[in-house]
This record gives sequence, structure tokens and C-alpha cells, in this order.
Amino acid sequence: QVQLVESGGGLVQAGGSLRLSCAASARTINNYALGWFRQAPGKEREFVAAISWNGGNTFYADSLKGRFTISRDNAKNTVYLQMNSLKPEDTAVYYCAAAPGYSYTERISDFGSWGQGTQVIVSS
Repeated sequence: QVQLVESGGGLVQAGGSLRLSCAASARTINNYALGWFRQAPGKEREFVAAISWNGGNTFYADSLKGRFTISRDNAKNTVYLQMNSLKPEDTAVYYCAAAPGYSYTERISDFGSWGQGTQVIVSS
């Protein structure tokens, strides 16, 4: 079981930027797909972005393309989510997740390990 700890959330004005980080406790996550998801109040958890084991493939929710960037540093066992041009509708708890056994996936059902989440609030 991979333990994941997110950080970097907070309060930001619309148009601003935040960079989320997620550190994994596993000895290595080099061969895991990693992803970011979010859940707004009263809504279901939704996919944000995913990245393959070596960072060679990335995939984004259509509505977020061009504003969000996922990256990873396997030497640091960390995945990042750079969020630019933030909007109030981006307000949510953001979760990182790992998909052991998958070199690349964006299916939520494949992600078996989850962090506790970090709150992002975008004010208008």
C-alpha cells in the first residue's frame, strides 16, 4: 500500500496559481501511474489529470487542458499539479492517487491508493 500526502492547497484569488505536491511513502513509485482528482462540495469525485510511470504520457480532463499541468519526479517520489488561471469553479478538495500495477491509466477504478486531500479555495 502506497501512502500519499498532498500539500500546497490554500486560498487564492481568481486568476492566480497554485502548485500542489504529493509525496509517496513507497520505496519507489517509479513504475506506478499517478493521478490527481478533485471533489467539490455536493459533487462526485472527478478526474483532473494522470501521468505515466516515466512522465512520458499525460492526460487531462478536457475542461482543464491548458491551465493545469501534471508532472512527476521519481527521484523524489513526488507528483505535482501546477494550476494556473484558477477559477472559482476549481474550488475543491484535491486528491492524488497511485495506480500500482499500471504504467498508465486515467480510470478512477484503477487507482488503489489515495491521499487525504488538500483544500483549494478560489475566491472571485
